[in-house]
Amino acid sequence: MNWLTNVVRPKIRNILRRETPENLWIKCPDTGQLVFYKDVEQNQFVIPGSNYHMRMGALARLRSVFDNETWYDVALPEVTADPLKFRDERKYADRIKDARTKTGAHDAVKVGYGKLEGLGVVAAVQDFDFMGGSLGMAAGEAIIRGLELAVEKHAPFIMFAASGGARMQEGILSLMQMPRTTVAVQMLREAGLPYIVVLTNPTTGGVTASYAMLGDIQLAEPGALIGFAGARVIEQTIREKLPDGFQRAEYLRDHGMVDMVVHRHELRPTLARLCRILTKTPLPAVEEIAASDDAAQDAEAAAATEIVVTPPEAPSPTAPQA
Repeated sequence: MNWLTNVVRPKIRNILRRETPENLWIKCPDTGQLVFYKDVEQNQFVIPGSNYHMRMGALARLRSVFDNETWYDVALPEVTADPLKFRDERKYADRIKDARTKTGAHDAVKVGYGKLEGLGVVAAVQDFDFMGGSLGMAAGEAIIRGLELAVEKHAPFIMFAASGGARMQEGILSLMQMPRTTVAVQMLREAGLPYIVVLTNPTTGGVTASYAMLGDIQLAEPGALIGFAGARVIEQTIREKLPDGFQRAEYLRDHGMVDMVVHRHELRPTLARLCRILTKTPLPAVEEIAASDDAAQDAEAAAATEIVVTPPEAPSPTAPQA
């Protein structure tokens, strides 16, 4: 009996048990609601019920920006992975390897060049999953290369910022990326090209103190945490209680630090409209839109065949009034 209970039954249970993916469900941080992962992914990682904006990876962000979800990956310069041979509880080189395995990215910033409603743009995205989107030598070189490419292509540059600040494992070499990226932004500005920044949750530390706040237009996603130091540090320094919603996108918009707070579903058309206005580019012709969006056109045509238009019923004749 013990053999049947302890050996045979667990083996049968393991055979019949289904493998459940770890990310099958997502819990909304705002309401605690459990949502099916595929539904959130199709909704651009916005929780349908609460409209809470989850973090987006670099690839998902680029797919949401460019036409037909296609773009050219920009080759980034190689930098020394561990210039200071830093070690705390673990080797910095091991942390880099783990982050690359987790995200599939070389570093925290990914740069792409493609079309946004027919207009060529360069976009750089910080991936918070890669060591908190921290700014190191590789990330700084990626942003500078993207800005240089924008000047070469005479295209607008869009920066999606998401970071916890400078990467401490690289010390002064990380802090040097703040003035270097600032100089690159100025180079873009001297070329007369627009620099648009989208602040996502969170954008803090040295990133906020440099290129993240230098945009010609400052956009932010709803509820994004934006600031330099943490709220607790500020309260301990000034010894005052901070107002509700301090350092959130809506509060900063109301106080002039952010130009617009844009829902993620409206972000792509908003960016396209701003790029056209700032570059004085007219709307693309209908033929060009159709040619660049064949997949969407086929989907609309298929949907149109399922629509049945019912003519309105003729009104019944009424008796003449006396």
